[in-house]
Amino acid sequence: MPRTVCLILYAFFVTLPHPSVALSNVLSKNRVNVGWTPQAHGNQRIGAEFGQVYNNTVSVNVSHTYRFTYTDKTNQTSAIRIHVSSSYKNVTQAYPILFVVRQQRSILSWQVPLVLQNVFEYFSVSRTLCPVIDTDEEAQVAIGAGTAVGAGPKDQIISVDVSSFSDVPQFYSLNASVVEQFVLETEVSLDVNVSASEPKYYKYEFPAGIDSVVVHALSEDSLCMVLSIQNLHCPVFDLDRNVEFTGEYQTMTKKAAITVQRDQLKGDNAFYVVIVLNPNDFECSGVEKIVPPAGATKKRIKMLTVTVQQSITDDEFYKAVFATLGAFLSFYLAAFIVHFIYHYIDNRYGSNEDILPEEESDNPSAPISASGANYGTTQTTESSAAAKDMVSPVLTSQAHHDSDSSLDETDIDLLQDADLEKDVFRTKTFLYVADLARKNRKVLAKKYKLYHWSLITVAIFYGLPVIQLVITYQKVLHVTGNEDICYYNFLCAHPLGVLSAFNNVFSNAGYILLGILFLGLTWRRDFLNKKAIENNSIYEKKYGIPQHFGLFYAMGLALAMEGVMSGCYHVCPSYSNFQFDTAFMYVIAVLSMLKIYQTRHPDISATAYATYLVLAFIIFIAVIGVVYGTVWFWLILTIIHVLASIALSAQIYYMGRWQLNLGVFKRIWNICKTDGCGRPVYMDRMVMLVIANVANWSLAIYGMITQPKDAASYLLAVFIINLLLYTTFYIVMKLRFREKILLLPVIYIILAAVTWGFALYFFMSKLTTWEVTPAMSREGNKECFVLDFYDEHDIWHFLSAIALFLSFMILLTLDDDLIRKPRDKIPVF
Repeated sequence: MPRTVCLILYAFFVTLPHPSVALSNVLSKNRVNVGWTPQAHGNQRIGAEFGQVYNNTVSVNVSHTYRFTYTDKTNQTSAIRIHVSSSYKNVTQAYPILFVVRQQRSILSWQVPLVLQNVFEYFSVSRTLCPVIDTDEEAQVAIGAGTAVGAGPKDQIISVDVSSFSDVPQFYSLNASVVEQFVLETEVSLDVNVSASEPKYYKYEFPAGIDSVVVHALSEDSLCMVLSIQNLHCPVFDLDRNVEFTGEYQTMTKKAAITVQRDQLKGDNAFYVVIVLNPNDFECSGVEKIVPPAGATKKRIKMLTVTVQQSITDDEFYKAVFATLGAFLSFYLAAFIVHFIYHYIDNRYGSNEDILPEEESDNPSAPISASGANYGTTQTTESSAAAKDMVSPVLTSQAHHDSDSSLDETDIDLLQDADLEKDVFRTKTFLYVADLARKNRKVLAKKYKLYHWSLITVAIFYGLPVIQLVITYQKVLHVTGNEDICYYNFLCAHPLGVLSAFNNVFSNAGYILLGILFLGLTWRRDFLNKKAIENNSIYEKKYGIPQHFGLFYAMGLALAMEGVMSGCYHVCPSYSNFQFDTAFMYVIAVLSMLKIYQTRHPDISATAYATYLVLAFIIFIAVIGVVYGTVWFWLILTIIHVLASIALSAQIYYMGRWQLNLGVFKRIWNICKTDGCGRPVYMDRMVMLVIANVANWSLAIYGMITQPKDAASYLLAVFIINLLLYTTFYIVMKLRFREKILLLPVIYIILAAVTWGFALYFFMSKLTTWEVTPAMSREGNKECFVLDFYDEHDIWHFLSAIALFLSFMILLTLDDDLIRKPRDKIPVF
């Protein structure tokens, strides 16, 4: 009986049709395309045609091979595009459909579903095959290899194998087509649409007479994609996971541009422009949206326009370079003309008779007993007389020594006497420059020389590692091809040698040339001043503002170093080296404020060591703010800013004659009790300090509220605003005390104001910003602005260099009207 049952069951199952046959019958009843092929066992070879759609199924037992024959009739490079698709309902990652394309010299394979980033599944895939070499090119290759026999075959055979390891038949659709416009032409735009699973690439051939081009890509949407330039090789890397393996590439949202030079193609005369859309926008925006569930990936399609434009010629390149050099060298010519006029026609450093005014005081202690001068806060004649009697032995001393004090220590019995003597001079109700110019000139000259000698040391030790670092960055860019490393304005980036954006680097030459010019003008003034002192020693002791040029030398050196450091930053501008661009701007701002203060406070200016230590601390804060700009950072910075403003105000108000200790509150109470708190003793200083504190406290609060990512620029703005306020205060006080401002500094003031206005306008043109991703930064890129070579940021470099030079010249010449005025009649403010 069991044997009979088995035979019946065996007969029943044998009569059943094979599952693949049944599915084939169903598909035959519902087929929609003439390219459908009935199912059969084994491998089926199918003669296929371009433009025909083939619907079929494959399984572990059935595979298909499509054979396409392409005849080259246009005698130019062409390409074939294969499109395949399937349904996510019956195809899985476990048993995908495999596609293998075999060509004359290459092989390409992929699968459906195509999985990108291990998350996104795509069931519709299009790939461009390695371009078919035309007859002429192939003949040239054969001739070069010494194997040419004839003209070469014109028929190109393409074989597409389709298979799957699934036991269940997998449905697919396949068609092949010829890319109509595969070769890009110069200055001709091409509209392209791509998706993550359907990348595209095109070929560009350099025509005769063109050695450099710029590949532009523009889009209206913000979908993230990669624009790649690759040499002629097979296979072409055109998927999200391998597009970065070779060539040069950029991420892109709305704009991208890559400059390609003929000599960088390693002997080829052409290159591929590869366009790949990313599965998501994280690489471009830094923000990832919610990942859709597997099998339901929404198709992203990006529309863009690709244009290959000719770059500037070598003649235009060098024309722009030499025009820039000529423009800045013209400042040297202008300086020579001004020197000729003022030195030979209006020789203010003339003979001894010219330097002496009509009234001359022979009393060396005249500054102390000037009419109406009172000491301290009591303002009584008795106190003045007592103070004069107390310091008269010291004032009559004629000892000279090599120390940092204006007094001879042998004439002082106690340390308290020296401190009291400083209190007498520095706490007068009304001060003159003579009261704060009591130290020996040679001693002060040595002190102020430390500024530029120390700055030279700082520049060397700071600059050499910077140069090494940015050169390394540039090498990494060329080796990896990753142009996202550096934040250039790619729409106006002209390479030269190893520099990818030579114009952005060279535009900093103005800082260097004008810095050297200012050093020369400072040396000339220093030379003429020494010559005048040799002719008349009384000039050094009693007349005009004490001439100390150490800070001026340091300012000129800082201007030149700003050009060097800014140039280094623009070799590869990025988030990690932005402080290089601003470091010496801090130095310039601080030295300029110190120079204004030193002008009428020569004895009590800060030392070079303290100044550079503070600058180092500021740069350290800037770096911390850029890297770790958290809420705690801005809170601490705000507190430091406010406390520093208060401490510096006290230092300036009391001319350094104050102490910060536990008794400070008691001293404040005693001053208010004896002198009253209603009216300040030093009204001019109080007005300046109130305005400065209001401005600084406002900036501190603004920084705390907004917490800008670019902490370095914020700190620089704080220093620039303080410098502007102090310079304005100084000029206003000169006018208030009826001091003249000569024609030359007036011209410098007007030119500097106009130049700063235009410079700031161009500075506000944000062509790039490292505060966002490289792709988003490129959205601000613009075409060249001047001579098809310089962009708007380059113009900022030019104008800011000129504005800084003119500002330095203001400080150098602003007090020329006081050269013949007795020092004990020049007010301190």
